[in-house]
Amino acid sequence: MNPYVLATLLSSLGLGTTLTFASSHWLLAWMGLEVNTLAIVPLMAQHHHPRAVEATTKYFLIQATAAAVILFASTTNAWITGEWNMTNMSDPIATTMILAALSLKVGLAPMHFWMPEVLQGLDLLTGLILSTWQKLAPFALIIQTSQTFDPLLLTALGLTSTLVGGWGGLNQTQLRKVLAYSSIAHMG
Repeated sequence: MNPYVLATLLSSLGLGTTLTFASSHWLLAWMGLEVNTLAIVPLMAQHHHPRAVEATTKYFLIQATAAAVILFASTTNAWITGEWNMTNMSDPIATTMILAALSLKVGLAPMHFWMPEVLQGLDLLTGLILSTWQKLAPFALIIQTSQTFDPLLLTALGLTSTLVGGWGGLNQTQLRKVLAYSSIAHMG
C-alpha cells in the first residue's frame, strides 16, 4: 500500500475517533463512527486474500447495520424530544436500540458472533487495530450515555461478555480467535 494512502487512512482513524469523543450531538457521533469504519475497511482488505476479503465484507455489513440502527434510533429520539443531544434520551425504545447498536459495534455479548470470524481472516496488525482502536469510539458513546440506560441491562451485558469471552477462549486453538474472545471479555 502506498505510504501516503496508509498515512491518510490511519489519520482518518484518529479523526473519526476524535470526532466521536468530542461530540455531544448524535449526528456528529454517528459521522465519527462512519469515518472510523470507512478508514479501517481498506486496511482490512489490503491483503488480496479470500479470507481477508470475506472478513472485510462481514465487518462492513455488521458495522453498516449498527450504524443504520444508531441513525434510526437517534432520529426517532430527536423526533420525540426535539433535539439531537446525547444526554437527552427520553424514549426507552430509542435508548435500547442505541445500546444494542453500540453493543454490536463493540462486539459485546450476545452480539459478539461476528468478531472471532472477522479477526480470524485478518493479519495480526489489522486485528490489533480492530480489537482495540475501533472499540474506543463506541465504548466512549456507551460511557457518555450510560446514565440513560438501564443499569441492570448494562450490568447484564458486561457480565455476559465477560463470561462468554472467558469460556469461548478456552476451547480455541487458533491465536486470532483467542484474541477475539479476549477482546470480548475485556469489553465486559
